[in-house]
Amino acid sequence: MKFQPIVLLSALCALGAGSALAEAANAEVGSVERGQAKAAPCVACHGVNGNSTNPVWPSLAGQHAQYVAKQLELFRDGTRTDPLMSPMATTLSDEDIRDLAAYYAAQTPAPLEADPARLELGERLYRGGDKETETAACAACHGPTGAGNPAALYPSIKGQHATYVAAQLRAYKAGTRTTDQNQMMRNVASALSDEQIEAVASYVQGLR
Repeated sequence: MKFQPIVLLSALCALGAGSALAEAANAEVGSVERGQAKAAPCVACHGVNGNSTNPVWPSLAGQHAQYVAKQLELFRDGTRTDPLMSPMATTLSDEDIRDLAAYYAAQTPAPLEADPARLELGERLYRGGDKETETAACAACHGPTGAGNPAALYPSIKGQHATYVAAQLRAYKAGTRTTDQNQMMRNVASALSDEQIEAVASYVQGLR
């Protein structure tokens, strides 16, 4: 996803959204009540009500149900791997996944703050990208406030821990995470320096 004419950028986002839209339209809705009961083992990492207190692990509160369900499916089938999540996901049924996704989507995320020293660079990258390296703005897919697009399976990233966001960007950059649609995240992350990754991750953490 390069920073080229906005028409091309919009087309890439739309292309990535196509199959996701159809998938989301066919997704069944889970039960928040059942999901709450099933989420008990998740509290150790993802925190009470999905607000993680350890920045290494993501907060799931308020995340789109479609996205949570998709990621759990990817962990379950081995497409996405993690030493902790993979074994947990293998035990989940389709109903479990839908219920957990519904529960976390219904929770309220706790607000976090950006690092003031990284705010200017992070905001510039998030909102406008980097013309010098032809890197697209994060806002093109994740929206100006980081709310994402549930129908397109673009996650909400507002208020996510900077440590976790930076780790995922580095994983995309290194090619160790490959679950992005049309390689959009890998293309973006590959052009970012370590300083830029830290700055944009910090900016995301402070989004409301």
